[in-house]
Amino acid sequence: MPAIREAVARAVAEDIGALGDVSAALLAVDSHVVASFVPRADGVIAGCLAATETFAQIDPAVRVDWSVDDGVEIVTGQVIGRVEGSLPSILTGERTALNFLCHLSGIASLTRRYVRATHGKARVRDTRKTTPGLRALEKAAVRAGGGVNHRGSLSDSVLIKDNHLAGLSIPQAVARARLRWPGLSVQVECDQRDQVNTAIEAGADLVLLDNMTPEQVAECVKIVDGRFPVEVSGNVSVETLGAYVDAGANLISVGALTHSAPVLDIGLDLDLNN
Repeated sequence: MPAIREAVARAVAEDIGALGDVSAALLAVDSHVVASFVPRADGVIAGCLAATETFAQIDPAVRVDWSVDDGVEIVTGQVIGRVEGSLPSILTGERTALNFLCHLSGIASLTRRYVRATHGKARVRDTRKTTPGLRALEKAAVRAGGGVNHRGSLSDSVLIKDNHLAGLSIPQAVARARLRWPGLSVQVECDQRDQVNTAIEAGADLVLLDNMTPEQVAECVKIVDGRFPVEVSGNVSVETLGAYVDAGANLISVGALTHSAPVLDIGLDLDLNN
């Protein structure tokens, strides 16, 4: 919740500006309305807490009720939630609430597509390619879509990438990691088959096969021979994911889940008869 409150506070301050909502200020404060959240496309919902928090920060008297929870599949035209309260307050919070809801639901929806493409044979992971300041929310949306999270920060685990190897070898890097942070898992990024053998001999906990073909991945999976999980990354799409799963990958990392997910179009419709 702290991450949500902070993100919402920044977004609300950005949207309202120095003078407040000058358009909503034209309306009568005591105008009472009910509005419904309605998706314009099918998908997976995420971000309900952020949307609720938006209205709470603008006007605690505004009531938000959801008929679905994060992670639930929704369809076009379905009423997924309602907002009730002062019209000026609801209009002030509308865009910020929808920005969170549409963006996070887009991530959850795209994640669900990738997860389904694995047919339950591998897990789909996100990356650190997230929107600055929104990582916790975006990673929660990945979970809502059925994916699992990679590192939340650089302090969560050791990932030895190619650029780290410009200054030391794989055995040196693994040894130093074990000495300095014995409680953390150590993963080695490999873009060549011989690096997989080196990572095994060095005692890594898992490898990340970067930008390899499915055929190369299959070869590396044989080398690992079940010693630890094999993760694949690098321009994996929904269309190519199945080939990597068939090659034996246990984990598929997809940066696009957070950096390229299209928004799920959701609107807030006023009930003019209420």
